[in-house]
Amino acid sequence: MIYVWNFLISNFLRVTKQYLPHVARLCLISTFLEDGIRMWFQWSEQKEYIESSWGCGFFLASLFVLINLLGQLGGCILILSRNFVQYACFGLFGIIGLFVCSLILVNCMKRESVCELNLALGGGLLLLLAESRSEGRSMFAGVPTVRESSPKQYMQLGGRVLLVLMFMTLLHFDANFLSILQNLVGTALIILVAIGFKTKLAALTLVIWLFIINVSFNAFWTIPTYKPMHDFLKYDFFQTTSVIGGLLLVVALGPGGVSMDEKKKEW
Repeated sequence: MIYVWNFLISNFLRVTKQYLPHVARLCLISTFLEDGIRMWFQWSEQKEYIESSWGCGFFLASLFVLINLLGQLGGCILILSRNFVQYACFGLFGIIGLFVCSLILVNCMKRESVCELNLALGGGLLLLLAESRSEGRSMFAGVPTVRESSPKQYMQLGGRVLLVLMFMTLLHFDANFLSILQNLVGTALIILVAIGFKTKLAALTLVIWLFIINVSFNAFWTIPTYKPMHDFLKYDFFQTTSVIGGLLLVVALGPGGVSMDEKKKEW
């Protein structure tokens, strides 16, 4: 069974080699893209909410919304167009830091949940940085290199480990058999991704599994927009999509040098 699945993955990667990185990028930044678009269309509501709940005044509320809107949409456009990807990633890192600091200062959310979620998004950006370094070197394919640079290896390792945090935000601890089974299987697969063992097999299996769960259980488009459940499901949908994007990057790039799959080649 594993042999057949490996064969299918190899064929899948060969057919989708040119398209997979693009799809992975779009999925990974979907959280930023959705939030930026929402701020664009709900400018007044967002500004009024920040101003009333934080008590920071009209100017600071408007500035906060504007920075988030331009930073997120601008960063997403640069990443999707493959222009100044590293600068775009650092800009989105700044947006994450600004968001975390603002929420902690006003005590809007629990510190642990805020840090866990946004560190995980940072892990996805690390994977994007690793991919951009690969593309930069591919421009000089005729120039001999000694080994893959250590910074890229450790960025891939950090991205894989932080994907675990992103995945943990998707776990729902319900006391029913299906939820428990999903959590156990998903946790086992994400650990394989984190340590880099059978990485592409585990990552692609997770992608398929999470896609089915996401479309089935987070179908926010079936809920009227005025109901709170619509926003709740929408939030979960895009968070799950970001996890899928990070895993697709792992499938496209491989685990990197700091992984059990790479070490097996030396044994």
